[in-house]
Amino acid sequence: MAALRILLVDDHLLFRKGLARLLDAQPDFRVVGEAADGLEAIEQTRLLRPDLVLMDVRMPNCNGLEATRQIKSQMPGVRVVMLTVSDDEQDLATAVHYGADGYLLKDLLPETLFQQLRGLMSGETPIARAMTGKLFRQLAQQNQPTVQPAAAAVLSARECEILALVVNGCSNQAIAEHLGIACNTVKNHVRSILTKLGVKNRAQAAVYAVSHGLVCLPANNSAAIDSQMELA
Repeated sequence: MAALRILLVDDHLLFRKGLARLLDAQPDFRVVGEAADGLEAIEQTRLLRPDLVLMDVRMPNCNGLEATRQIKSQMPGVRVVMLTVSDDEQDLATAVHYGADGYLLKDLLPETLFQQLRGLMSGETPIARAMTGKLFRQLAQQNQPTVQPAAAAVLSARECEILALVVNGCSNQAIAEHLGIACNTVKNHVRSILTKLGVKNRAQAAVYAVSHGLVCLPANNSAAIDSQMELA
């Protein structure tokens, strides 16, 4: 399998260089470029066409959120994962709205980052555990659907079951083991769910499910996203 080609975007040179060395030391990652702000990120993405952009949020000239919006709009095949110190709910909500494929905090261990990026390559959505609850608290309160609620009617019973597990944060492998089906079957169902709901990734599908009542969070659990979801 070819190495994941990565563009690093961060205005802190020392952090960027250190991260580049860590990633390049892994056989399945290759840093193909760097950028110090959002404008450079857009330009370098157009030039290099990386598989993945690791994007900081707070940067001069053009922040990472706006850069993500433009990259995903112009080059939707390029995956963008936010890597930031910002645990602000609004930053997270905006990143997901703009099509980011993941949201990670910089305090994670290098091994955890590698694991999250490898999961991305197999279809997972890397989101920092500390941010998961905030994602749903923030977006479930917004009554701004991105697709028509009637789209829910086209989901099969199996797809609804899998969607509930996606909301619960389960990986494809975990869903496969829970339901007793092949992992490739789960991937096919997830792909079908994204298409039918008109969303770009698992995070947006989960947000849509909660905000439109397709999946109900347990009312008696303040950390509901870490508990099993129930179909409405």
